[in-house]
Amino acid sequence: MIGGYQIVHIDEIEPVACPCGSTRRAFVGPDTKVATLHVVDIAEDARAHYHKRLTEIYYILETEGPGYMELNGELVPVRPGSTILIRPGTRHRAVGRMRLINVPIPAFDPEDEWFD
Repeated sequence: MIGGYQIVHIDEIEPVACPCGSTRRAFVGPDTKVATLHVVDIAEDARAHYHKRLTEIYYILETEGPGYMELNGELVPVRPGSTILIRPGTRHRAVGRMRLINVPIPAFDPEDEWFD
């Protein structure tokens, strides 16, 4: 980071596989500890998981058909513009084809993804 800011073009980041489908992660690295930003394409086989330390904010950008969030076993309908705050320990997954922005706080840590 130079000059106290950083600009990332999310479309230039290669997507990586994740439990939800695929994600493009911005601001990931040893210099970023506060938060990261991910654009996630949800797959039909997204896996329920939770985090012990991370809080996540999901912002639904678009859905293909009906979209839902499974939160601690409860299926909640979502649509473009829906925003969900997911606290540590909350088992969650997106259900249905959709694209969303995910902001993990503190910065994303792949060691903090847990599955039952």
